[in-house]
Amino acid sequence: MKTIELLSNFLLDAESGNLKTAQYPKEFKNLLMKVSFGMGGVARVPWISFFTPEMSTSNGYYPVYLFYKEERKLVLSFGVSETNDFGKGWDDNIIGESQKINELIDSPPRYGDSWVFKVYDVEHGISGIQLSHDGEQLEETLIDGHLNQILELFSKNLDKSLTNVDSPIGAGLFYMEKQLEDFIIRNWDKTDFGQSLELIYEEGDPVSQQYRTAIGPIDILARDKSTGDYVVIELKRNQTSDDTVGQVMRYMGWVAENFNNPSVRGIIVAGKYDNKLHYAQQMMPSIEVFLYEVDFKLRGHLA
Repeated sequence: MKTIELLSNFLLDAESGNLKTAQYPKEFKNLLMKVSFGMGGVARVPWISFFTPEMSTSNGYYPVYLFYKEERKLVLSFGVSETNDFGKGWDDNIIGESQKINELIDSPPRYGDSWVFKVYDVEHGISGIQLSHDGEQLEETLIDGHLNQILELFSKNLDKSLTNVDSPIGAGLFYMEKQLEDFIIRNWDKTDFGQSLELIYEEGDPVSQQYRTAIGPIDILARDKSTGDYVVIELKRNQTSDDTVGQVMRYMGWVAENFNNPSVRGIIVAGKYDNKLHYAQQMMPSIEVFLYEVDFKLRGHLA
């Protein structure tokens, strides 16, 4: 679903009085997403929020679209929850001199303490709902670009939280496996991996991350410093433990055949260890499991 399609559907539903949200995706642009038109009654300010697993709309800070129906304005905002104090919010360097919504809208019914990133006028056009600014209709690419910008700022804000073990996010798990993958590569020598494994270089260039194979990219491909055996490292993404084990086995089979390395090993990096992963590991002694923490200590899990 494109950003403009998401917003068009949202604005039409908001005006119709429809409270159903099952038709909207639960994830958007690699973040969790939630839509609300009200609980039990029509909300004065419907919204779309984007957040990480450690947060919820009632407990966190996040990018959010807020539709002020009476003013016919859609605000893309640096949002903050009104219900609970999350203990961490937007960094001053990110929100800068942004005005608050209560400075943009006189006595807003909700969310006045959130900050404004972009404001759109909501109008009805020949082709349906249109978003404009200062009377000029906005292009789809610009609207999508605005969302990408605030999501990037959100990511930077999270990066700072991740380095603080006292923050709500720092005490939890990484909000996105892609960031974890990048973190492992950047800090290879500081992890347990770097003690016994080495990254792969071809003609002087690093190729370990997203190593290309005929059956798809391996998250990280490394080699054992002492034996020279290859090691397939896969992060447990939004999939079941069974799927992750099967994926590692497929890549191990590809490496064994194409690199003539029958002693290839596998490693799964996961945020938690469940029963499915436990039982699968019992039958695959060549696959290890590491659990990650946000201060980034990798520890082997003894099956």
